[in-house]
Amino acid sequence: MTDRRRFIKDTSAYVGGAYMLTWSACKAQTSSPAREVSSEELVEITISDIHEAYKAGTYTCESLIQAFLERISSIDQSGPAINSIIEVNPDALSIAREIDKGLKEGIDKPLLGIPVLLKDNIDTHDKMSTTAGSRALAGSKPLRDSAVAANLRRAGAVILGKTNLSEWANFRGENSTSGWSGVGGLTKNPYVLDRNTCGSSAGSGAAVAANLCVMAVGTETNGSIVCPSSTNGVVGIKPTVGLVSRRGIIPISSTQDTAGPMARTVRDAVISLGGLVGPEKGDPTTMEYSESALSDYRSFLKADGLRGKKIAYFTQPRGRHAGVDTLMDQAISDMKNAGAEVVEVDKISEDHVGPDSFQIMLYEYKKGLNDYFESLGASAPIKNLEDLIDFNKNDSLELKHFGQQYLEMAQEKDGLDSDDYKATLTRMLKGRRELGIDRVMDELALDAFISPTGSPAWQTRLDGGDTFTLGSSSPAAQAGYPNISVPMGFIEELPVGISIFGRAWSEGTLIEIAYAYEQISNHRRSPKFIPAG
Repeated sequence: MTDRRRFIKDTSAYVGGAYMLTWSACKAQTSSPAREVSSEELVEITISDIHEAYKAGTYTCESLIQAFLERISSIDQSGPAINSIIEVNPDALSIAREIDKGLKEGIDKPLLGIPVLLKDNIDTHDKMSTTAGSRALAGSKPLRDSAVAANLRRAGAVILGKTNLSEWANFRGENSTSGWSGVGGLTKNPYVLDRNTCGSSAGSGAAVAANLCVMAVGTETNGSIVCPSSTNGVVGIKPTVGLVSRRGIIPISSTQDTAGPMARTVRDAVISLGGLVGPEKGDPTTMEYSESALSDYRSFLKADGLRGKKIAYFTQPRGRHAGVDTLMDQAISDMKNAGAEVVEVDKISEDHVGPDSFQIMLYEYKKGLNDYFESLGASAPIKNLEDLIDFNKNDSLELKHFGQQYLEMAQEKDGLDSDDYKATLTRMLKGRRELGIDRVMDELALDAFISPTGSPAWQTRLDGGDTFTLGSSSPAAQAGYPNISVPMGFIEELPVGISIFGRAWSEGTLIEIAYAYEQISNHRRSPKFIPAG
């Protein structure tokens, strides 16, 4: 109890503004007048760059947000037209003007004036809708901010808009195409425009990669933060389930769902993580923190964070893509040279865990969606899962490219009080945790696992569905444990990431490894918007 009280106190101080940034001399450091910000200045810009410009008086928040809005117009909506953003916040500039008043007063906040985008399954109580990409929720206005949106606002962020996603977070039907939704259409990969962005946080990954924001929030049930981070050449942090509140996020699985930051650098992702965390009565999992759940993870940004670490290479994806294997071999060599010990592990859990997880998702999907629709109140366009299934059957576009088998399968499930659900959940969690990740880490005295996040982005075919080659997200996702994807290199013009994952509440250790690897490898580079691969 004492540990949790200390965490709540720390979090309250953090989101309330007592964050250790040197803003006290803000008024004095105005050596040059604020000016317009060019689109070129936004390329690879970081949180530290922006805060330094604010302190020096060379940027106002309004001028920065105006530049990002113009870049969104020229790159996302025209030009390469990557189509990563469903809706732009009409109040973004007015919010920026209010932040400029705070800057003049020397207000301290961790994400003060930082432009962020939210995946469009995360509620905002403003002029924007929250749709999960579905035409069934077009124009739907939630009755309150999600916990994520509320925390970001308290941390000083400017919510620029909502990103496109694989509709219903890519859990609607078989043979789906990642990055497509009925509301938003298809998001393109900014590296090669006919390649896929991976899902379901497709728009979030593409927007960060294309420098349309500094950070975006994605959500993951299994792979939907780390995979789009990999294919779009950015950093993604999938936290331990319970670190970030899910209240106000359209759900799939209460066991596996979490939100997390996506950014161009590990440092920016880590700063952003601090702006998302916090206990929330609307999500009971957040009230059960260990003392390792912090409100500020910047102390783990250590250049020598690989030294002395024992890491297991999870080899299950090996042999499926020669180019990925070559990059992985180089990453392991780099880690060893930085002082890590790397061993190999070919299996973490028994085979039954995957099918068990799928059944749990179906059970929890039905309950979660029905609860979400109810939260929208009397004006909700859809009242329950049955309504949604009927809407899709009668819509001219929704079922054009793939079906809704998962919605229909979920509708047939019993409630969460069923014996089958309880037994399956217990078996799955034990298999992934006690007999899986925890067992292997204890037996080998590991600090973390590593594995390739995925393959290079495949060519998008709307009527053919995705053609994944490999992935490593399931162990951490099904356990509810943390996972970080960091750029590992390129195969021709397409980026590939490495995943670093481990036991519950081990974000600090994973950040040490991720940051140290990023500093010695430095694989991030801006996209070229190549028309075809």
